[in-house]
Amino acid sequence: MSESHNHEERDGNGVPAPRGEGGEVIGVRRGMFGADNGGDTSGYGGLVRTVALPGAASRPYGGWFDEVADELEGALEEQDLLPANAIEKTVVDRGELTFHIAREHLVQVARTLRDDPALRFELCTGVSGVHYPGDKGRELHAVYHLRSITHGRLVRLEVSAPDSDPHVPSLVPVYPTNDWHERETYDFFGLVFDGHPALTRIMMPDDWQGFPQRKDYPLGGIAVEYKGAQIPAPDQRRSYS
Repeated sequence: MSESHNHEERDGNGVPAPRGEGGEVIGVRRGMFGADNGGDTSGYGGLVRTVALPGAASRPYGGWFDEVADELEGALEEQDLLPANAIEKTVVDRGELTFHIAREHLVQVARTLRDDPALRFELCTGVSGVHYPGDKGRELHAVYHLRSITHGRLVRLEVSAPDSDPHVPSLVPVYPTNDWHERETYDFFGLVFDGHPALTRIMMPDDWQGFPQRKDYPLGGIAVEYKGAQIPAPDQRRSYS
C-alpha cells in the first residue's frame, strides 16, 4: 500500500480525526454505548454524537486505488454489466478502498475480482455483519475483506439489505473459506446467505430466538455469578445517565 494510503489524519491526542463533510448521517447516539434503557453505566450519559457513514469518494482516489477501480469497471463492462448498476458507490476512507455493491450483482463482482489477471483478489478473509438501525431500508450490512496475494493489495466489498428482506447471495461458490463466516454472520445478525450449502447456527443453540449482535437486541436479564459475587443482569444495573 502506498505511503499516502498508510497515513491517517489524527488530532492532537493521537486519535483519528473526525470525518470531513460529505458523509451520510444515519442517526444520533447518546451516551457512551447508545443504550436508552438504563444499560449505560459508563458515566457518559450526556455524550451526544452523530452516526455517519462516509460518503462516496471522487477521482482520483490516489495510488493503486484508481488502477483497481478502472480494471474492475472495465472487466464488468466486458461482461455487459454497467458498472453503475453494480457499484453503488466507491468509498476511500481511513486509507481503505471499499466498493458498495448492489446485492444482486455481488457474486459476479466477487468472481471478477478473483479471476481478472490485473485484479487477482484470490483470498476472502471473511464476512462481517453490521447493524445500523437508523439506516432505513439498509439496516443490515455485510462487509467482505478481499486480499490479493499476487499484487499485495486489500479491498473491501460492502452490501446492504433491509430488515424486512435480509437476503444476500452466498459467496461460498466463489470463496469456499466463507462457509463458516457466513454461518456466524447469519447466527448473530440474521443475514440470510442464499445458496449457502448448510446455513445453520454455528454459535447459538438451534432454537435460540433472535440475533444477539443486532443493536436492538435486548441486553439479557440473566444475573451472573462471578467468584461468589452476584452480578445483576445488564438491564437491572445502575445507570449514570
